[in-house]
Amino acid sequence: MTIPLRLLFLGGTGVISSACVREAVAAGHDVTVVNRGLSTTRPVPAGVRTLVADARDADALRTVLGGERFDSVASFIGYSAADVATDVEVFSGRTDQYVFVSTCSVYEHPAAVLPIRESAARSAPRFEYPAGKIAAETYLETAHRAGFPVTVVRPSHVYDRTTLPLLAGWTAVERMRQGRPVVVHGDGTSLWNLMHADDFARAFVPLLGSAHAVGEAVHITSSELVTWDGIHEAVGRAAGVRPTLVHRSSEDVGRVVDWMGLVLQEDFRHTVIYDRTRLEQLVPGFRERYDVARGMRESVAWFDAEPSRRTVDAGLDEAFDELAGVRVPQ
Repeated sequence: MTIPLRLLFLGGTGVISSACVREAVAAGHDVTVVNRGLSTTRPVPAGVRTLVADARDADALRTVLGGERFDSVASFIGYSAADVATDVEVFSGRTDQYVFVSTCSVYEHPAAVLPIRESAARSAPRFEYPAGKIAAETYLETAHRAGFPVTVVRPSHVYDRTTLPLLAGWTAVERMRQGRPVVVHGDGTSLWNLMHADDFARAFVPLLGSAHAVGEAVHITSSELVTWDGIHEAVGRAAGVRPTLVHRSSEDVGRVVDWMGLVLQEDFRHTVIYDRTRLEQLVPGFRERYDVARGMRESVAWFDAEPSRRTVDAGLDEAFDELAGVRVPQ
């Protein structure tokens, strides 16, 4: 039997956070969400209290929260040491557990040892996103030693039905359906970790209120191993076609599509396999309900249900033609 908790989520409408809000409500918890009140495709469910404030503003947080105390506070919107410093200032003495949602991208790539454990080296010398998360984790580790009750959770690559786990997004699907080649970085055989947001939430919510999780870092990852070719092929099957895949190095892709270069070279091109021992200790019996095939069917169906969702990036489409060696008529 689940003991109802008073939970506060900073965020609540993103891919990961919205799934966690739904799961927490389904588990019978009392959920409050703080966000900026912007329109979203993932509205909070009925029964969730929403407080409108900039969660990065300590004074604004204090104003909307008053003197309230929560069993657990979970931050999905911390990207730097400054962000989490605000939370430590506001929530010290007001919660039994502060959960920081970080990222598996903090681990050094390529990994010195596979599978990757939570104690593995962290390093991001060039990639700003994981570098900020590492700085936040480091700040929180110091705060924990001073008595602040921290749990660090590291997701892998999480998607939901409104997203496709391809950098090219729907542009790749349109190319597949038109019989045009889709570019995959490297030789397509490096292993990657994809997890559906609903599965992530089912592992995340039991960590809330867990005294065993305080002072711990735990990655929440899928047990399924899948190659980048396999991911693209799963998307193609969900779209009803067999895709033509063309392989180019991450460096070549980055020269043509600048914004992809750093993500591919510092993160996506490296094989990642995660040791889930700690997760299985903290959440006994956890198993995913989604494999990549099911997840891609759900995502493609969501895009197909509404034409306005199926947007093609003309610049990216042209770049893929260049990378694939397709002659474009002048």
